[in-house]
Amino acid sequence: MSPRPFVRNLTFQSNDLGKEVTIMLAWSPNVDGLYEDVFPIVWKVSKFGKSALFAGPYRATATYTAQLAFARAQVESGKVISAATSVNINNNEKTTLTEANDVYHFSPPQAGTSGILQAQNHTGSIQEIAVGFVNKGDFMPTPVLYFSDVGDGSRVTAKFTPVLRAYITSDYEETSILRGQVDTPAIWSQDLTGLAQNTTWNLSRDASSGRYTLTHA
Repeated sequence: MSPRPFVRNLTFQSNDLGKEVTIMLAWSPNVDGLYEDVFPIVWKVSKFGKSALFAGPYRATATYTAQLAFARAQVESGKVISAATSVNINNNEKTTLTEANDVYHFSPPQAGTSGILQAQNHTGSIQEIAVGFVNKGDFMPTPVLYFSDVGDGSRVTAKFTPVLRAYITSDYEETSILRGQVDTPAIWSQDLTGLAQNTTWNLSRDASSGRYTLTHA
């Protein structure tokens, strides 16, 4: 029996930043073919106000559950807008996507290759497939990685480690597909497996340099 998926609850907060700013959270996968046929997906975009004078401190929360899933992705205007069908899956397991009468279906996961998860496309046509995670109470996964143009008979292979990065940028929207590296350096990077279940991070800005930092509260 697989161990119960761990949960990470992240809180980001600021107080009197002095400047309105947008923080973006995106995954930083270590996978072959990155930005070629597999692409990270923006998770969260949150705006923090410049002054606590009227609205009080600013706060954003995010929850990650280590229950992975494959989904048949639907993409519109560069964003993963929904999943037509999905299946929960764990490392060391594999599944097959098939189609019959315009209905798509992932097979129940079976034992696969150690340390990775795999999905095979047996639909007869090219498909878009995403890897995501499923929070408690959600029916469909939150997308993490997007695999484009998966040919019939091909398979996607993922070895996902939940390394999350934070950026100061307003150029992206939630569920946007990152076709290349973010054009601003990350201010924070964490492997969520190494964090406690609940952590809080303070966003601050150095008034003289204009640099932003996220520090453990």
